[in-house]
Amino acid sequence: MKLRIFAIVLGTISAFAVAAGAQAADTVRVRGTVVGLAGSTLTVKDHAGKTSAIALAQGWKISGVASASAGDIKQGDFLGVVSVPKTEGGSGALEVVIFPAALNGAGEGDRAWDLQPNSRMTNGTVADVTEIEGRTITLTYDNGQKKQVSIPQATPVVTFAPATPADLKPGATVFLNTQRGSDGGLTSNRVVVGNHGVAPPM
Repeated sequence: MKLRIFAIVLGTISAFAVAAGAQAADTVRVRGTVVGLAGSTLTVKDHAGKTSAIALAQGWKISGVASASAGDIKQGDFLGVVSVPKTEGGSGALEVVIFPAALNGAGEGDRAWDLQPNSRMTNGTVADVTEIEGRTITLTYDNGQKKQVSIPQATPVVTFAPATPADLKPGATVFLNTQRGSDGGLTSNRVVVGNHGVAPPM
């Protein structure tokens, strides 16, 4: 049973990582709280108060997030880091996702993100870890490298965890990559839910 749950989580994370790397113009990231789940329609209220009805595709998957810490990060780990440039050089992390070893390389690269203005998502391998005014890392990816990424103490650091549709209760925090159709409707095949007392920071 544990192996089955782990396989489901890996499948969900893998799909999420691929979506995180997608640059399709019709991709819409939805962050907010669950209003309700009726059949295959998930209604979410975003942080601005807008409510969206999202059609969940056949075979849709779900995963949760669990708390981790910057102290868990070590050389060789594969991370997803959203960061913004710092005026004094380098970048400051806004959130960090620690991927399981089985998914090293998933969604690898550096791309624009919409968590904050000028933010970028970098999926890469930790080349080194230093303790300079807090934890600072260097990420390598494809043929690139992002140096001096500082992780402030208050930065959310998470890893993925099992979840079920029953976790999509009203008020639960969620993150979805959705696709906007020609009719303006939103569709998604995966949901990340905060089911362990931790909100998805993506």
